[in-house]
Amino acid sequence: MTTLISHSAAWNALKTHQQALAQVSMRDLFAQDSQRFERFSVEACGLLLDYSKNRLTGETITKLQQLAIEANLPDGIARMFRGEKINHTEQRAALHIALRNRSNRPIMVDGKDVMPEVNAVLAQIRQFSNSVRDGEWRGYTGKPIESIVNIGIGGSDLGPAMVARALKAYHHPRLRRYFVSNVDGTHLAQTLAKVDPETTLFIIASKTFTTQETLLNAHSARQWLIEKLGDEKAVAKHFVAVSTATQKVTEFGIDPANMFAFWDWVGGRYSLWSAIGLPIAVMIGMENFEQLLAGAHELDTHFETAPYDKNLPVLMGLIEVWYSSFFEASTHAVLPYDYALKLFSPYLQQLIMESLGKHVNCEGNPVDYSTCPIIWGAPGNNGQHAFYQLLHQGTHLVPADFIIAVESQHDLPGHQDAVLSNALAQTYALMMGRTADETRHALDSKGLSGELLAQQLPHRVFQGNQPSNTLVYQKLTPQVLGALIALYEHKIFVQGLCWGINPFDQWGVELGKQVANTLLPALQETAGAHKEHDSSTEGLLKYINAHRRHSFDSVT
Repeated sequence: MTTLISHSAAWNALKTHQQALAQVSMRDLFAQDSQRFERFSVEACGLLLDYSKNRLTGETITKLQQLAIEANLPDGIARMFRGEKINHTEQRAALHIALRNRSNRPIMVDGKDVMPEVNAVLAQIRQFSNSVRDGEWRGYTGKPIESIVNIGIGGSDLGPAMVARALKAYHHPRLRRYFVSNVDGTHLAQTLAKVDPETTLFIIASKTFTTQETLLNAHSARQWLIEKLGDEKAVAKHFVAVSTATQKVTEFGIDPANMFAFWDWVGGRYSLWSAIGLPIAVMIGMENFEQLLAGAHELDTHFETAPYDKNLPVLMGLIEVWYSSFFEASTHAVLPYDYALKLFSPYLQQLIMESLGKHVNCEGNPVDYSTCPIIWGAPGNNGQHAFYQLLHQGTHLVPADFIIAVESQHDLPGHQDAVLSNALAQTYALMMGRTADETRHALDSKGLSGELLAQQLPHRVFQGNQPSNTLVYQKLTPQVLGALIALYEHKIFVQGLCWGINPFDQWGVELGKQVANTLLPALQETAGAHKEHDSSTEGLLKYINAHRRHSFDSVT
């Protein structure tokens, strides 16, 4: 029996409500309610959410909350915090909240409190990061570490890379960080060209120590180090692992004492709070890393306890459901007006689309509604000179999140005023637009008239009514960043429950990997040897192999 949420009373009430609101202008909503900002903004955990510039009313929020209740959001939140196996396709809990549980209250998985093990790994991270930062950890030739190279991919790269860059103002002055993820040899080669083998520490992040891209890069880095330092014993002084595969780590040459564990209830894209965050702790120090955890924990508590109409992740998640499923908005822009968050949008691409890019519900039934939008974006003000043209005058409905810091990490006279004025101007212009009459008046005031004015007029009109959330914080500290990341994590959870989908598995990642494993031998054999592939793939294999041989013959 089909049990899609779209068959519920709350869903159908929202469909009817959307039809009534479809032609309503936000400009009119603001004109009718001088208190709209006060009614549709919430502040918590160092973050202000202004969601007043959305195509919604108080009735919309009430109906969306009713949808959340019909989707069993209260029970879902409780089950996650209890450590139940809410990732049902993999029979795992989803306990990133335990990794930053600063209250240290017991969190049980299979009848066992996980907090002692979490705290033990945090203590190990503290000891190791302090030894590197203090210069006590020495390389093979006795020199202190100066370069940290993290080798991982996906969740073992995007989260730590984003946070490390965002908190660059907190880095140890002696240390430099690099993140290698792409299996294209250029990425690793360019990184190795910048570092000194005597003062470089590699962190290999792979739970099973079998991830193809990570292990290929790791073995190439290992070979480079041995060639430079002349001794295989150097590996133990320059490599550590974030993994659970003790035997494979040992065979690689890493001392098991320098292996940092994490658990199967830690999903890759939710793992920066675990030992996967080791490069963050080394760069910013354990005290700041714990502030990152504390900010996330504060948001966790807010999510668990705040009423839905004052709950940041619930509100943002429900608004996203409103646009994706009822307005059929296929895309969502994330626009940080804080240059420290340059990598935040790429990080969210994995966090959100790998979580919510699903076409069946938890019971395996195909859904009959739109789920995850395409996530994209770039820092302001750069985006204004690139894709904002589409936001203002294109044909797509593009909800957006504007993320604004009151203070920059590195303020220069006049710079932050320019950033803030542009951010606020964009949210205003996207919402208000500019009518034909307003445009005509503006052009007339510039001296345009007659045929020229008539010709220019349609090109200068802005439809407006483009929705946005605005998130504001004082300054990007580790604690604020922790809260911001946790906000989006829990927003995803809300959306997953409302859509009836599992946001914690990622089977869509697997098929391409499996096919790649069948193609790898074909690239090392005679073209045409594997006829089970389609004619396009066979043709491409033949072409590539022929040109690789030609290139090799030319070199030799």
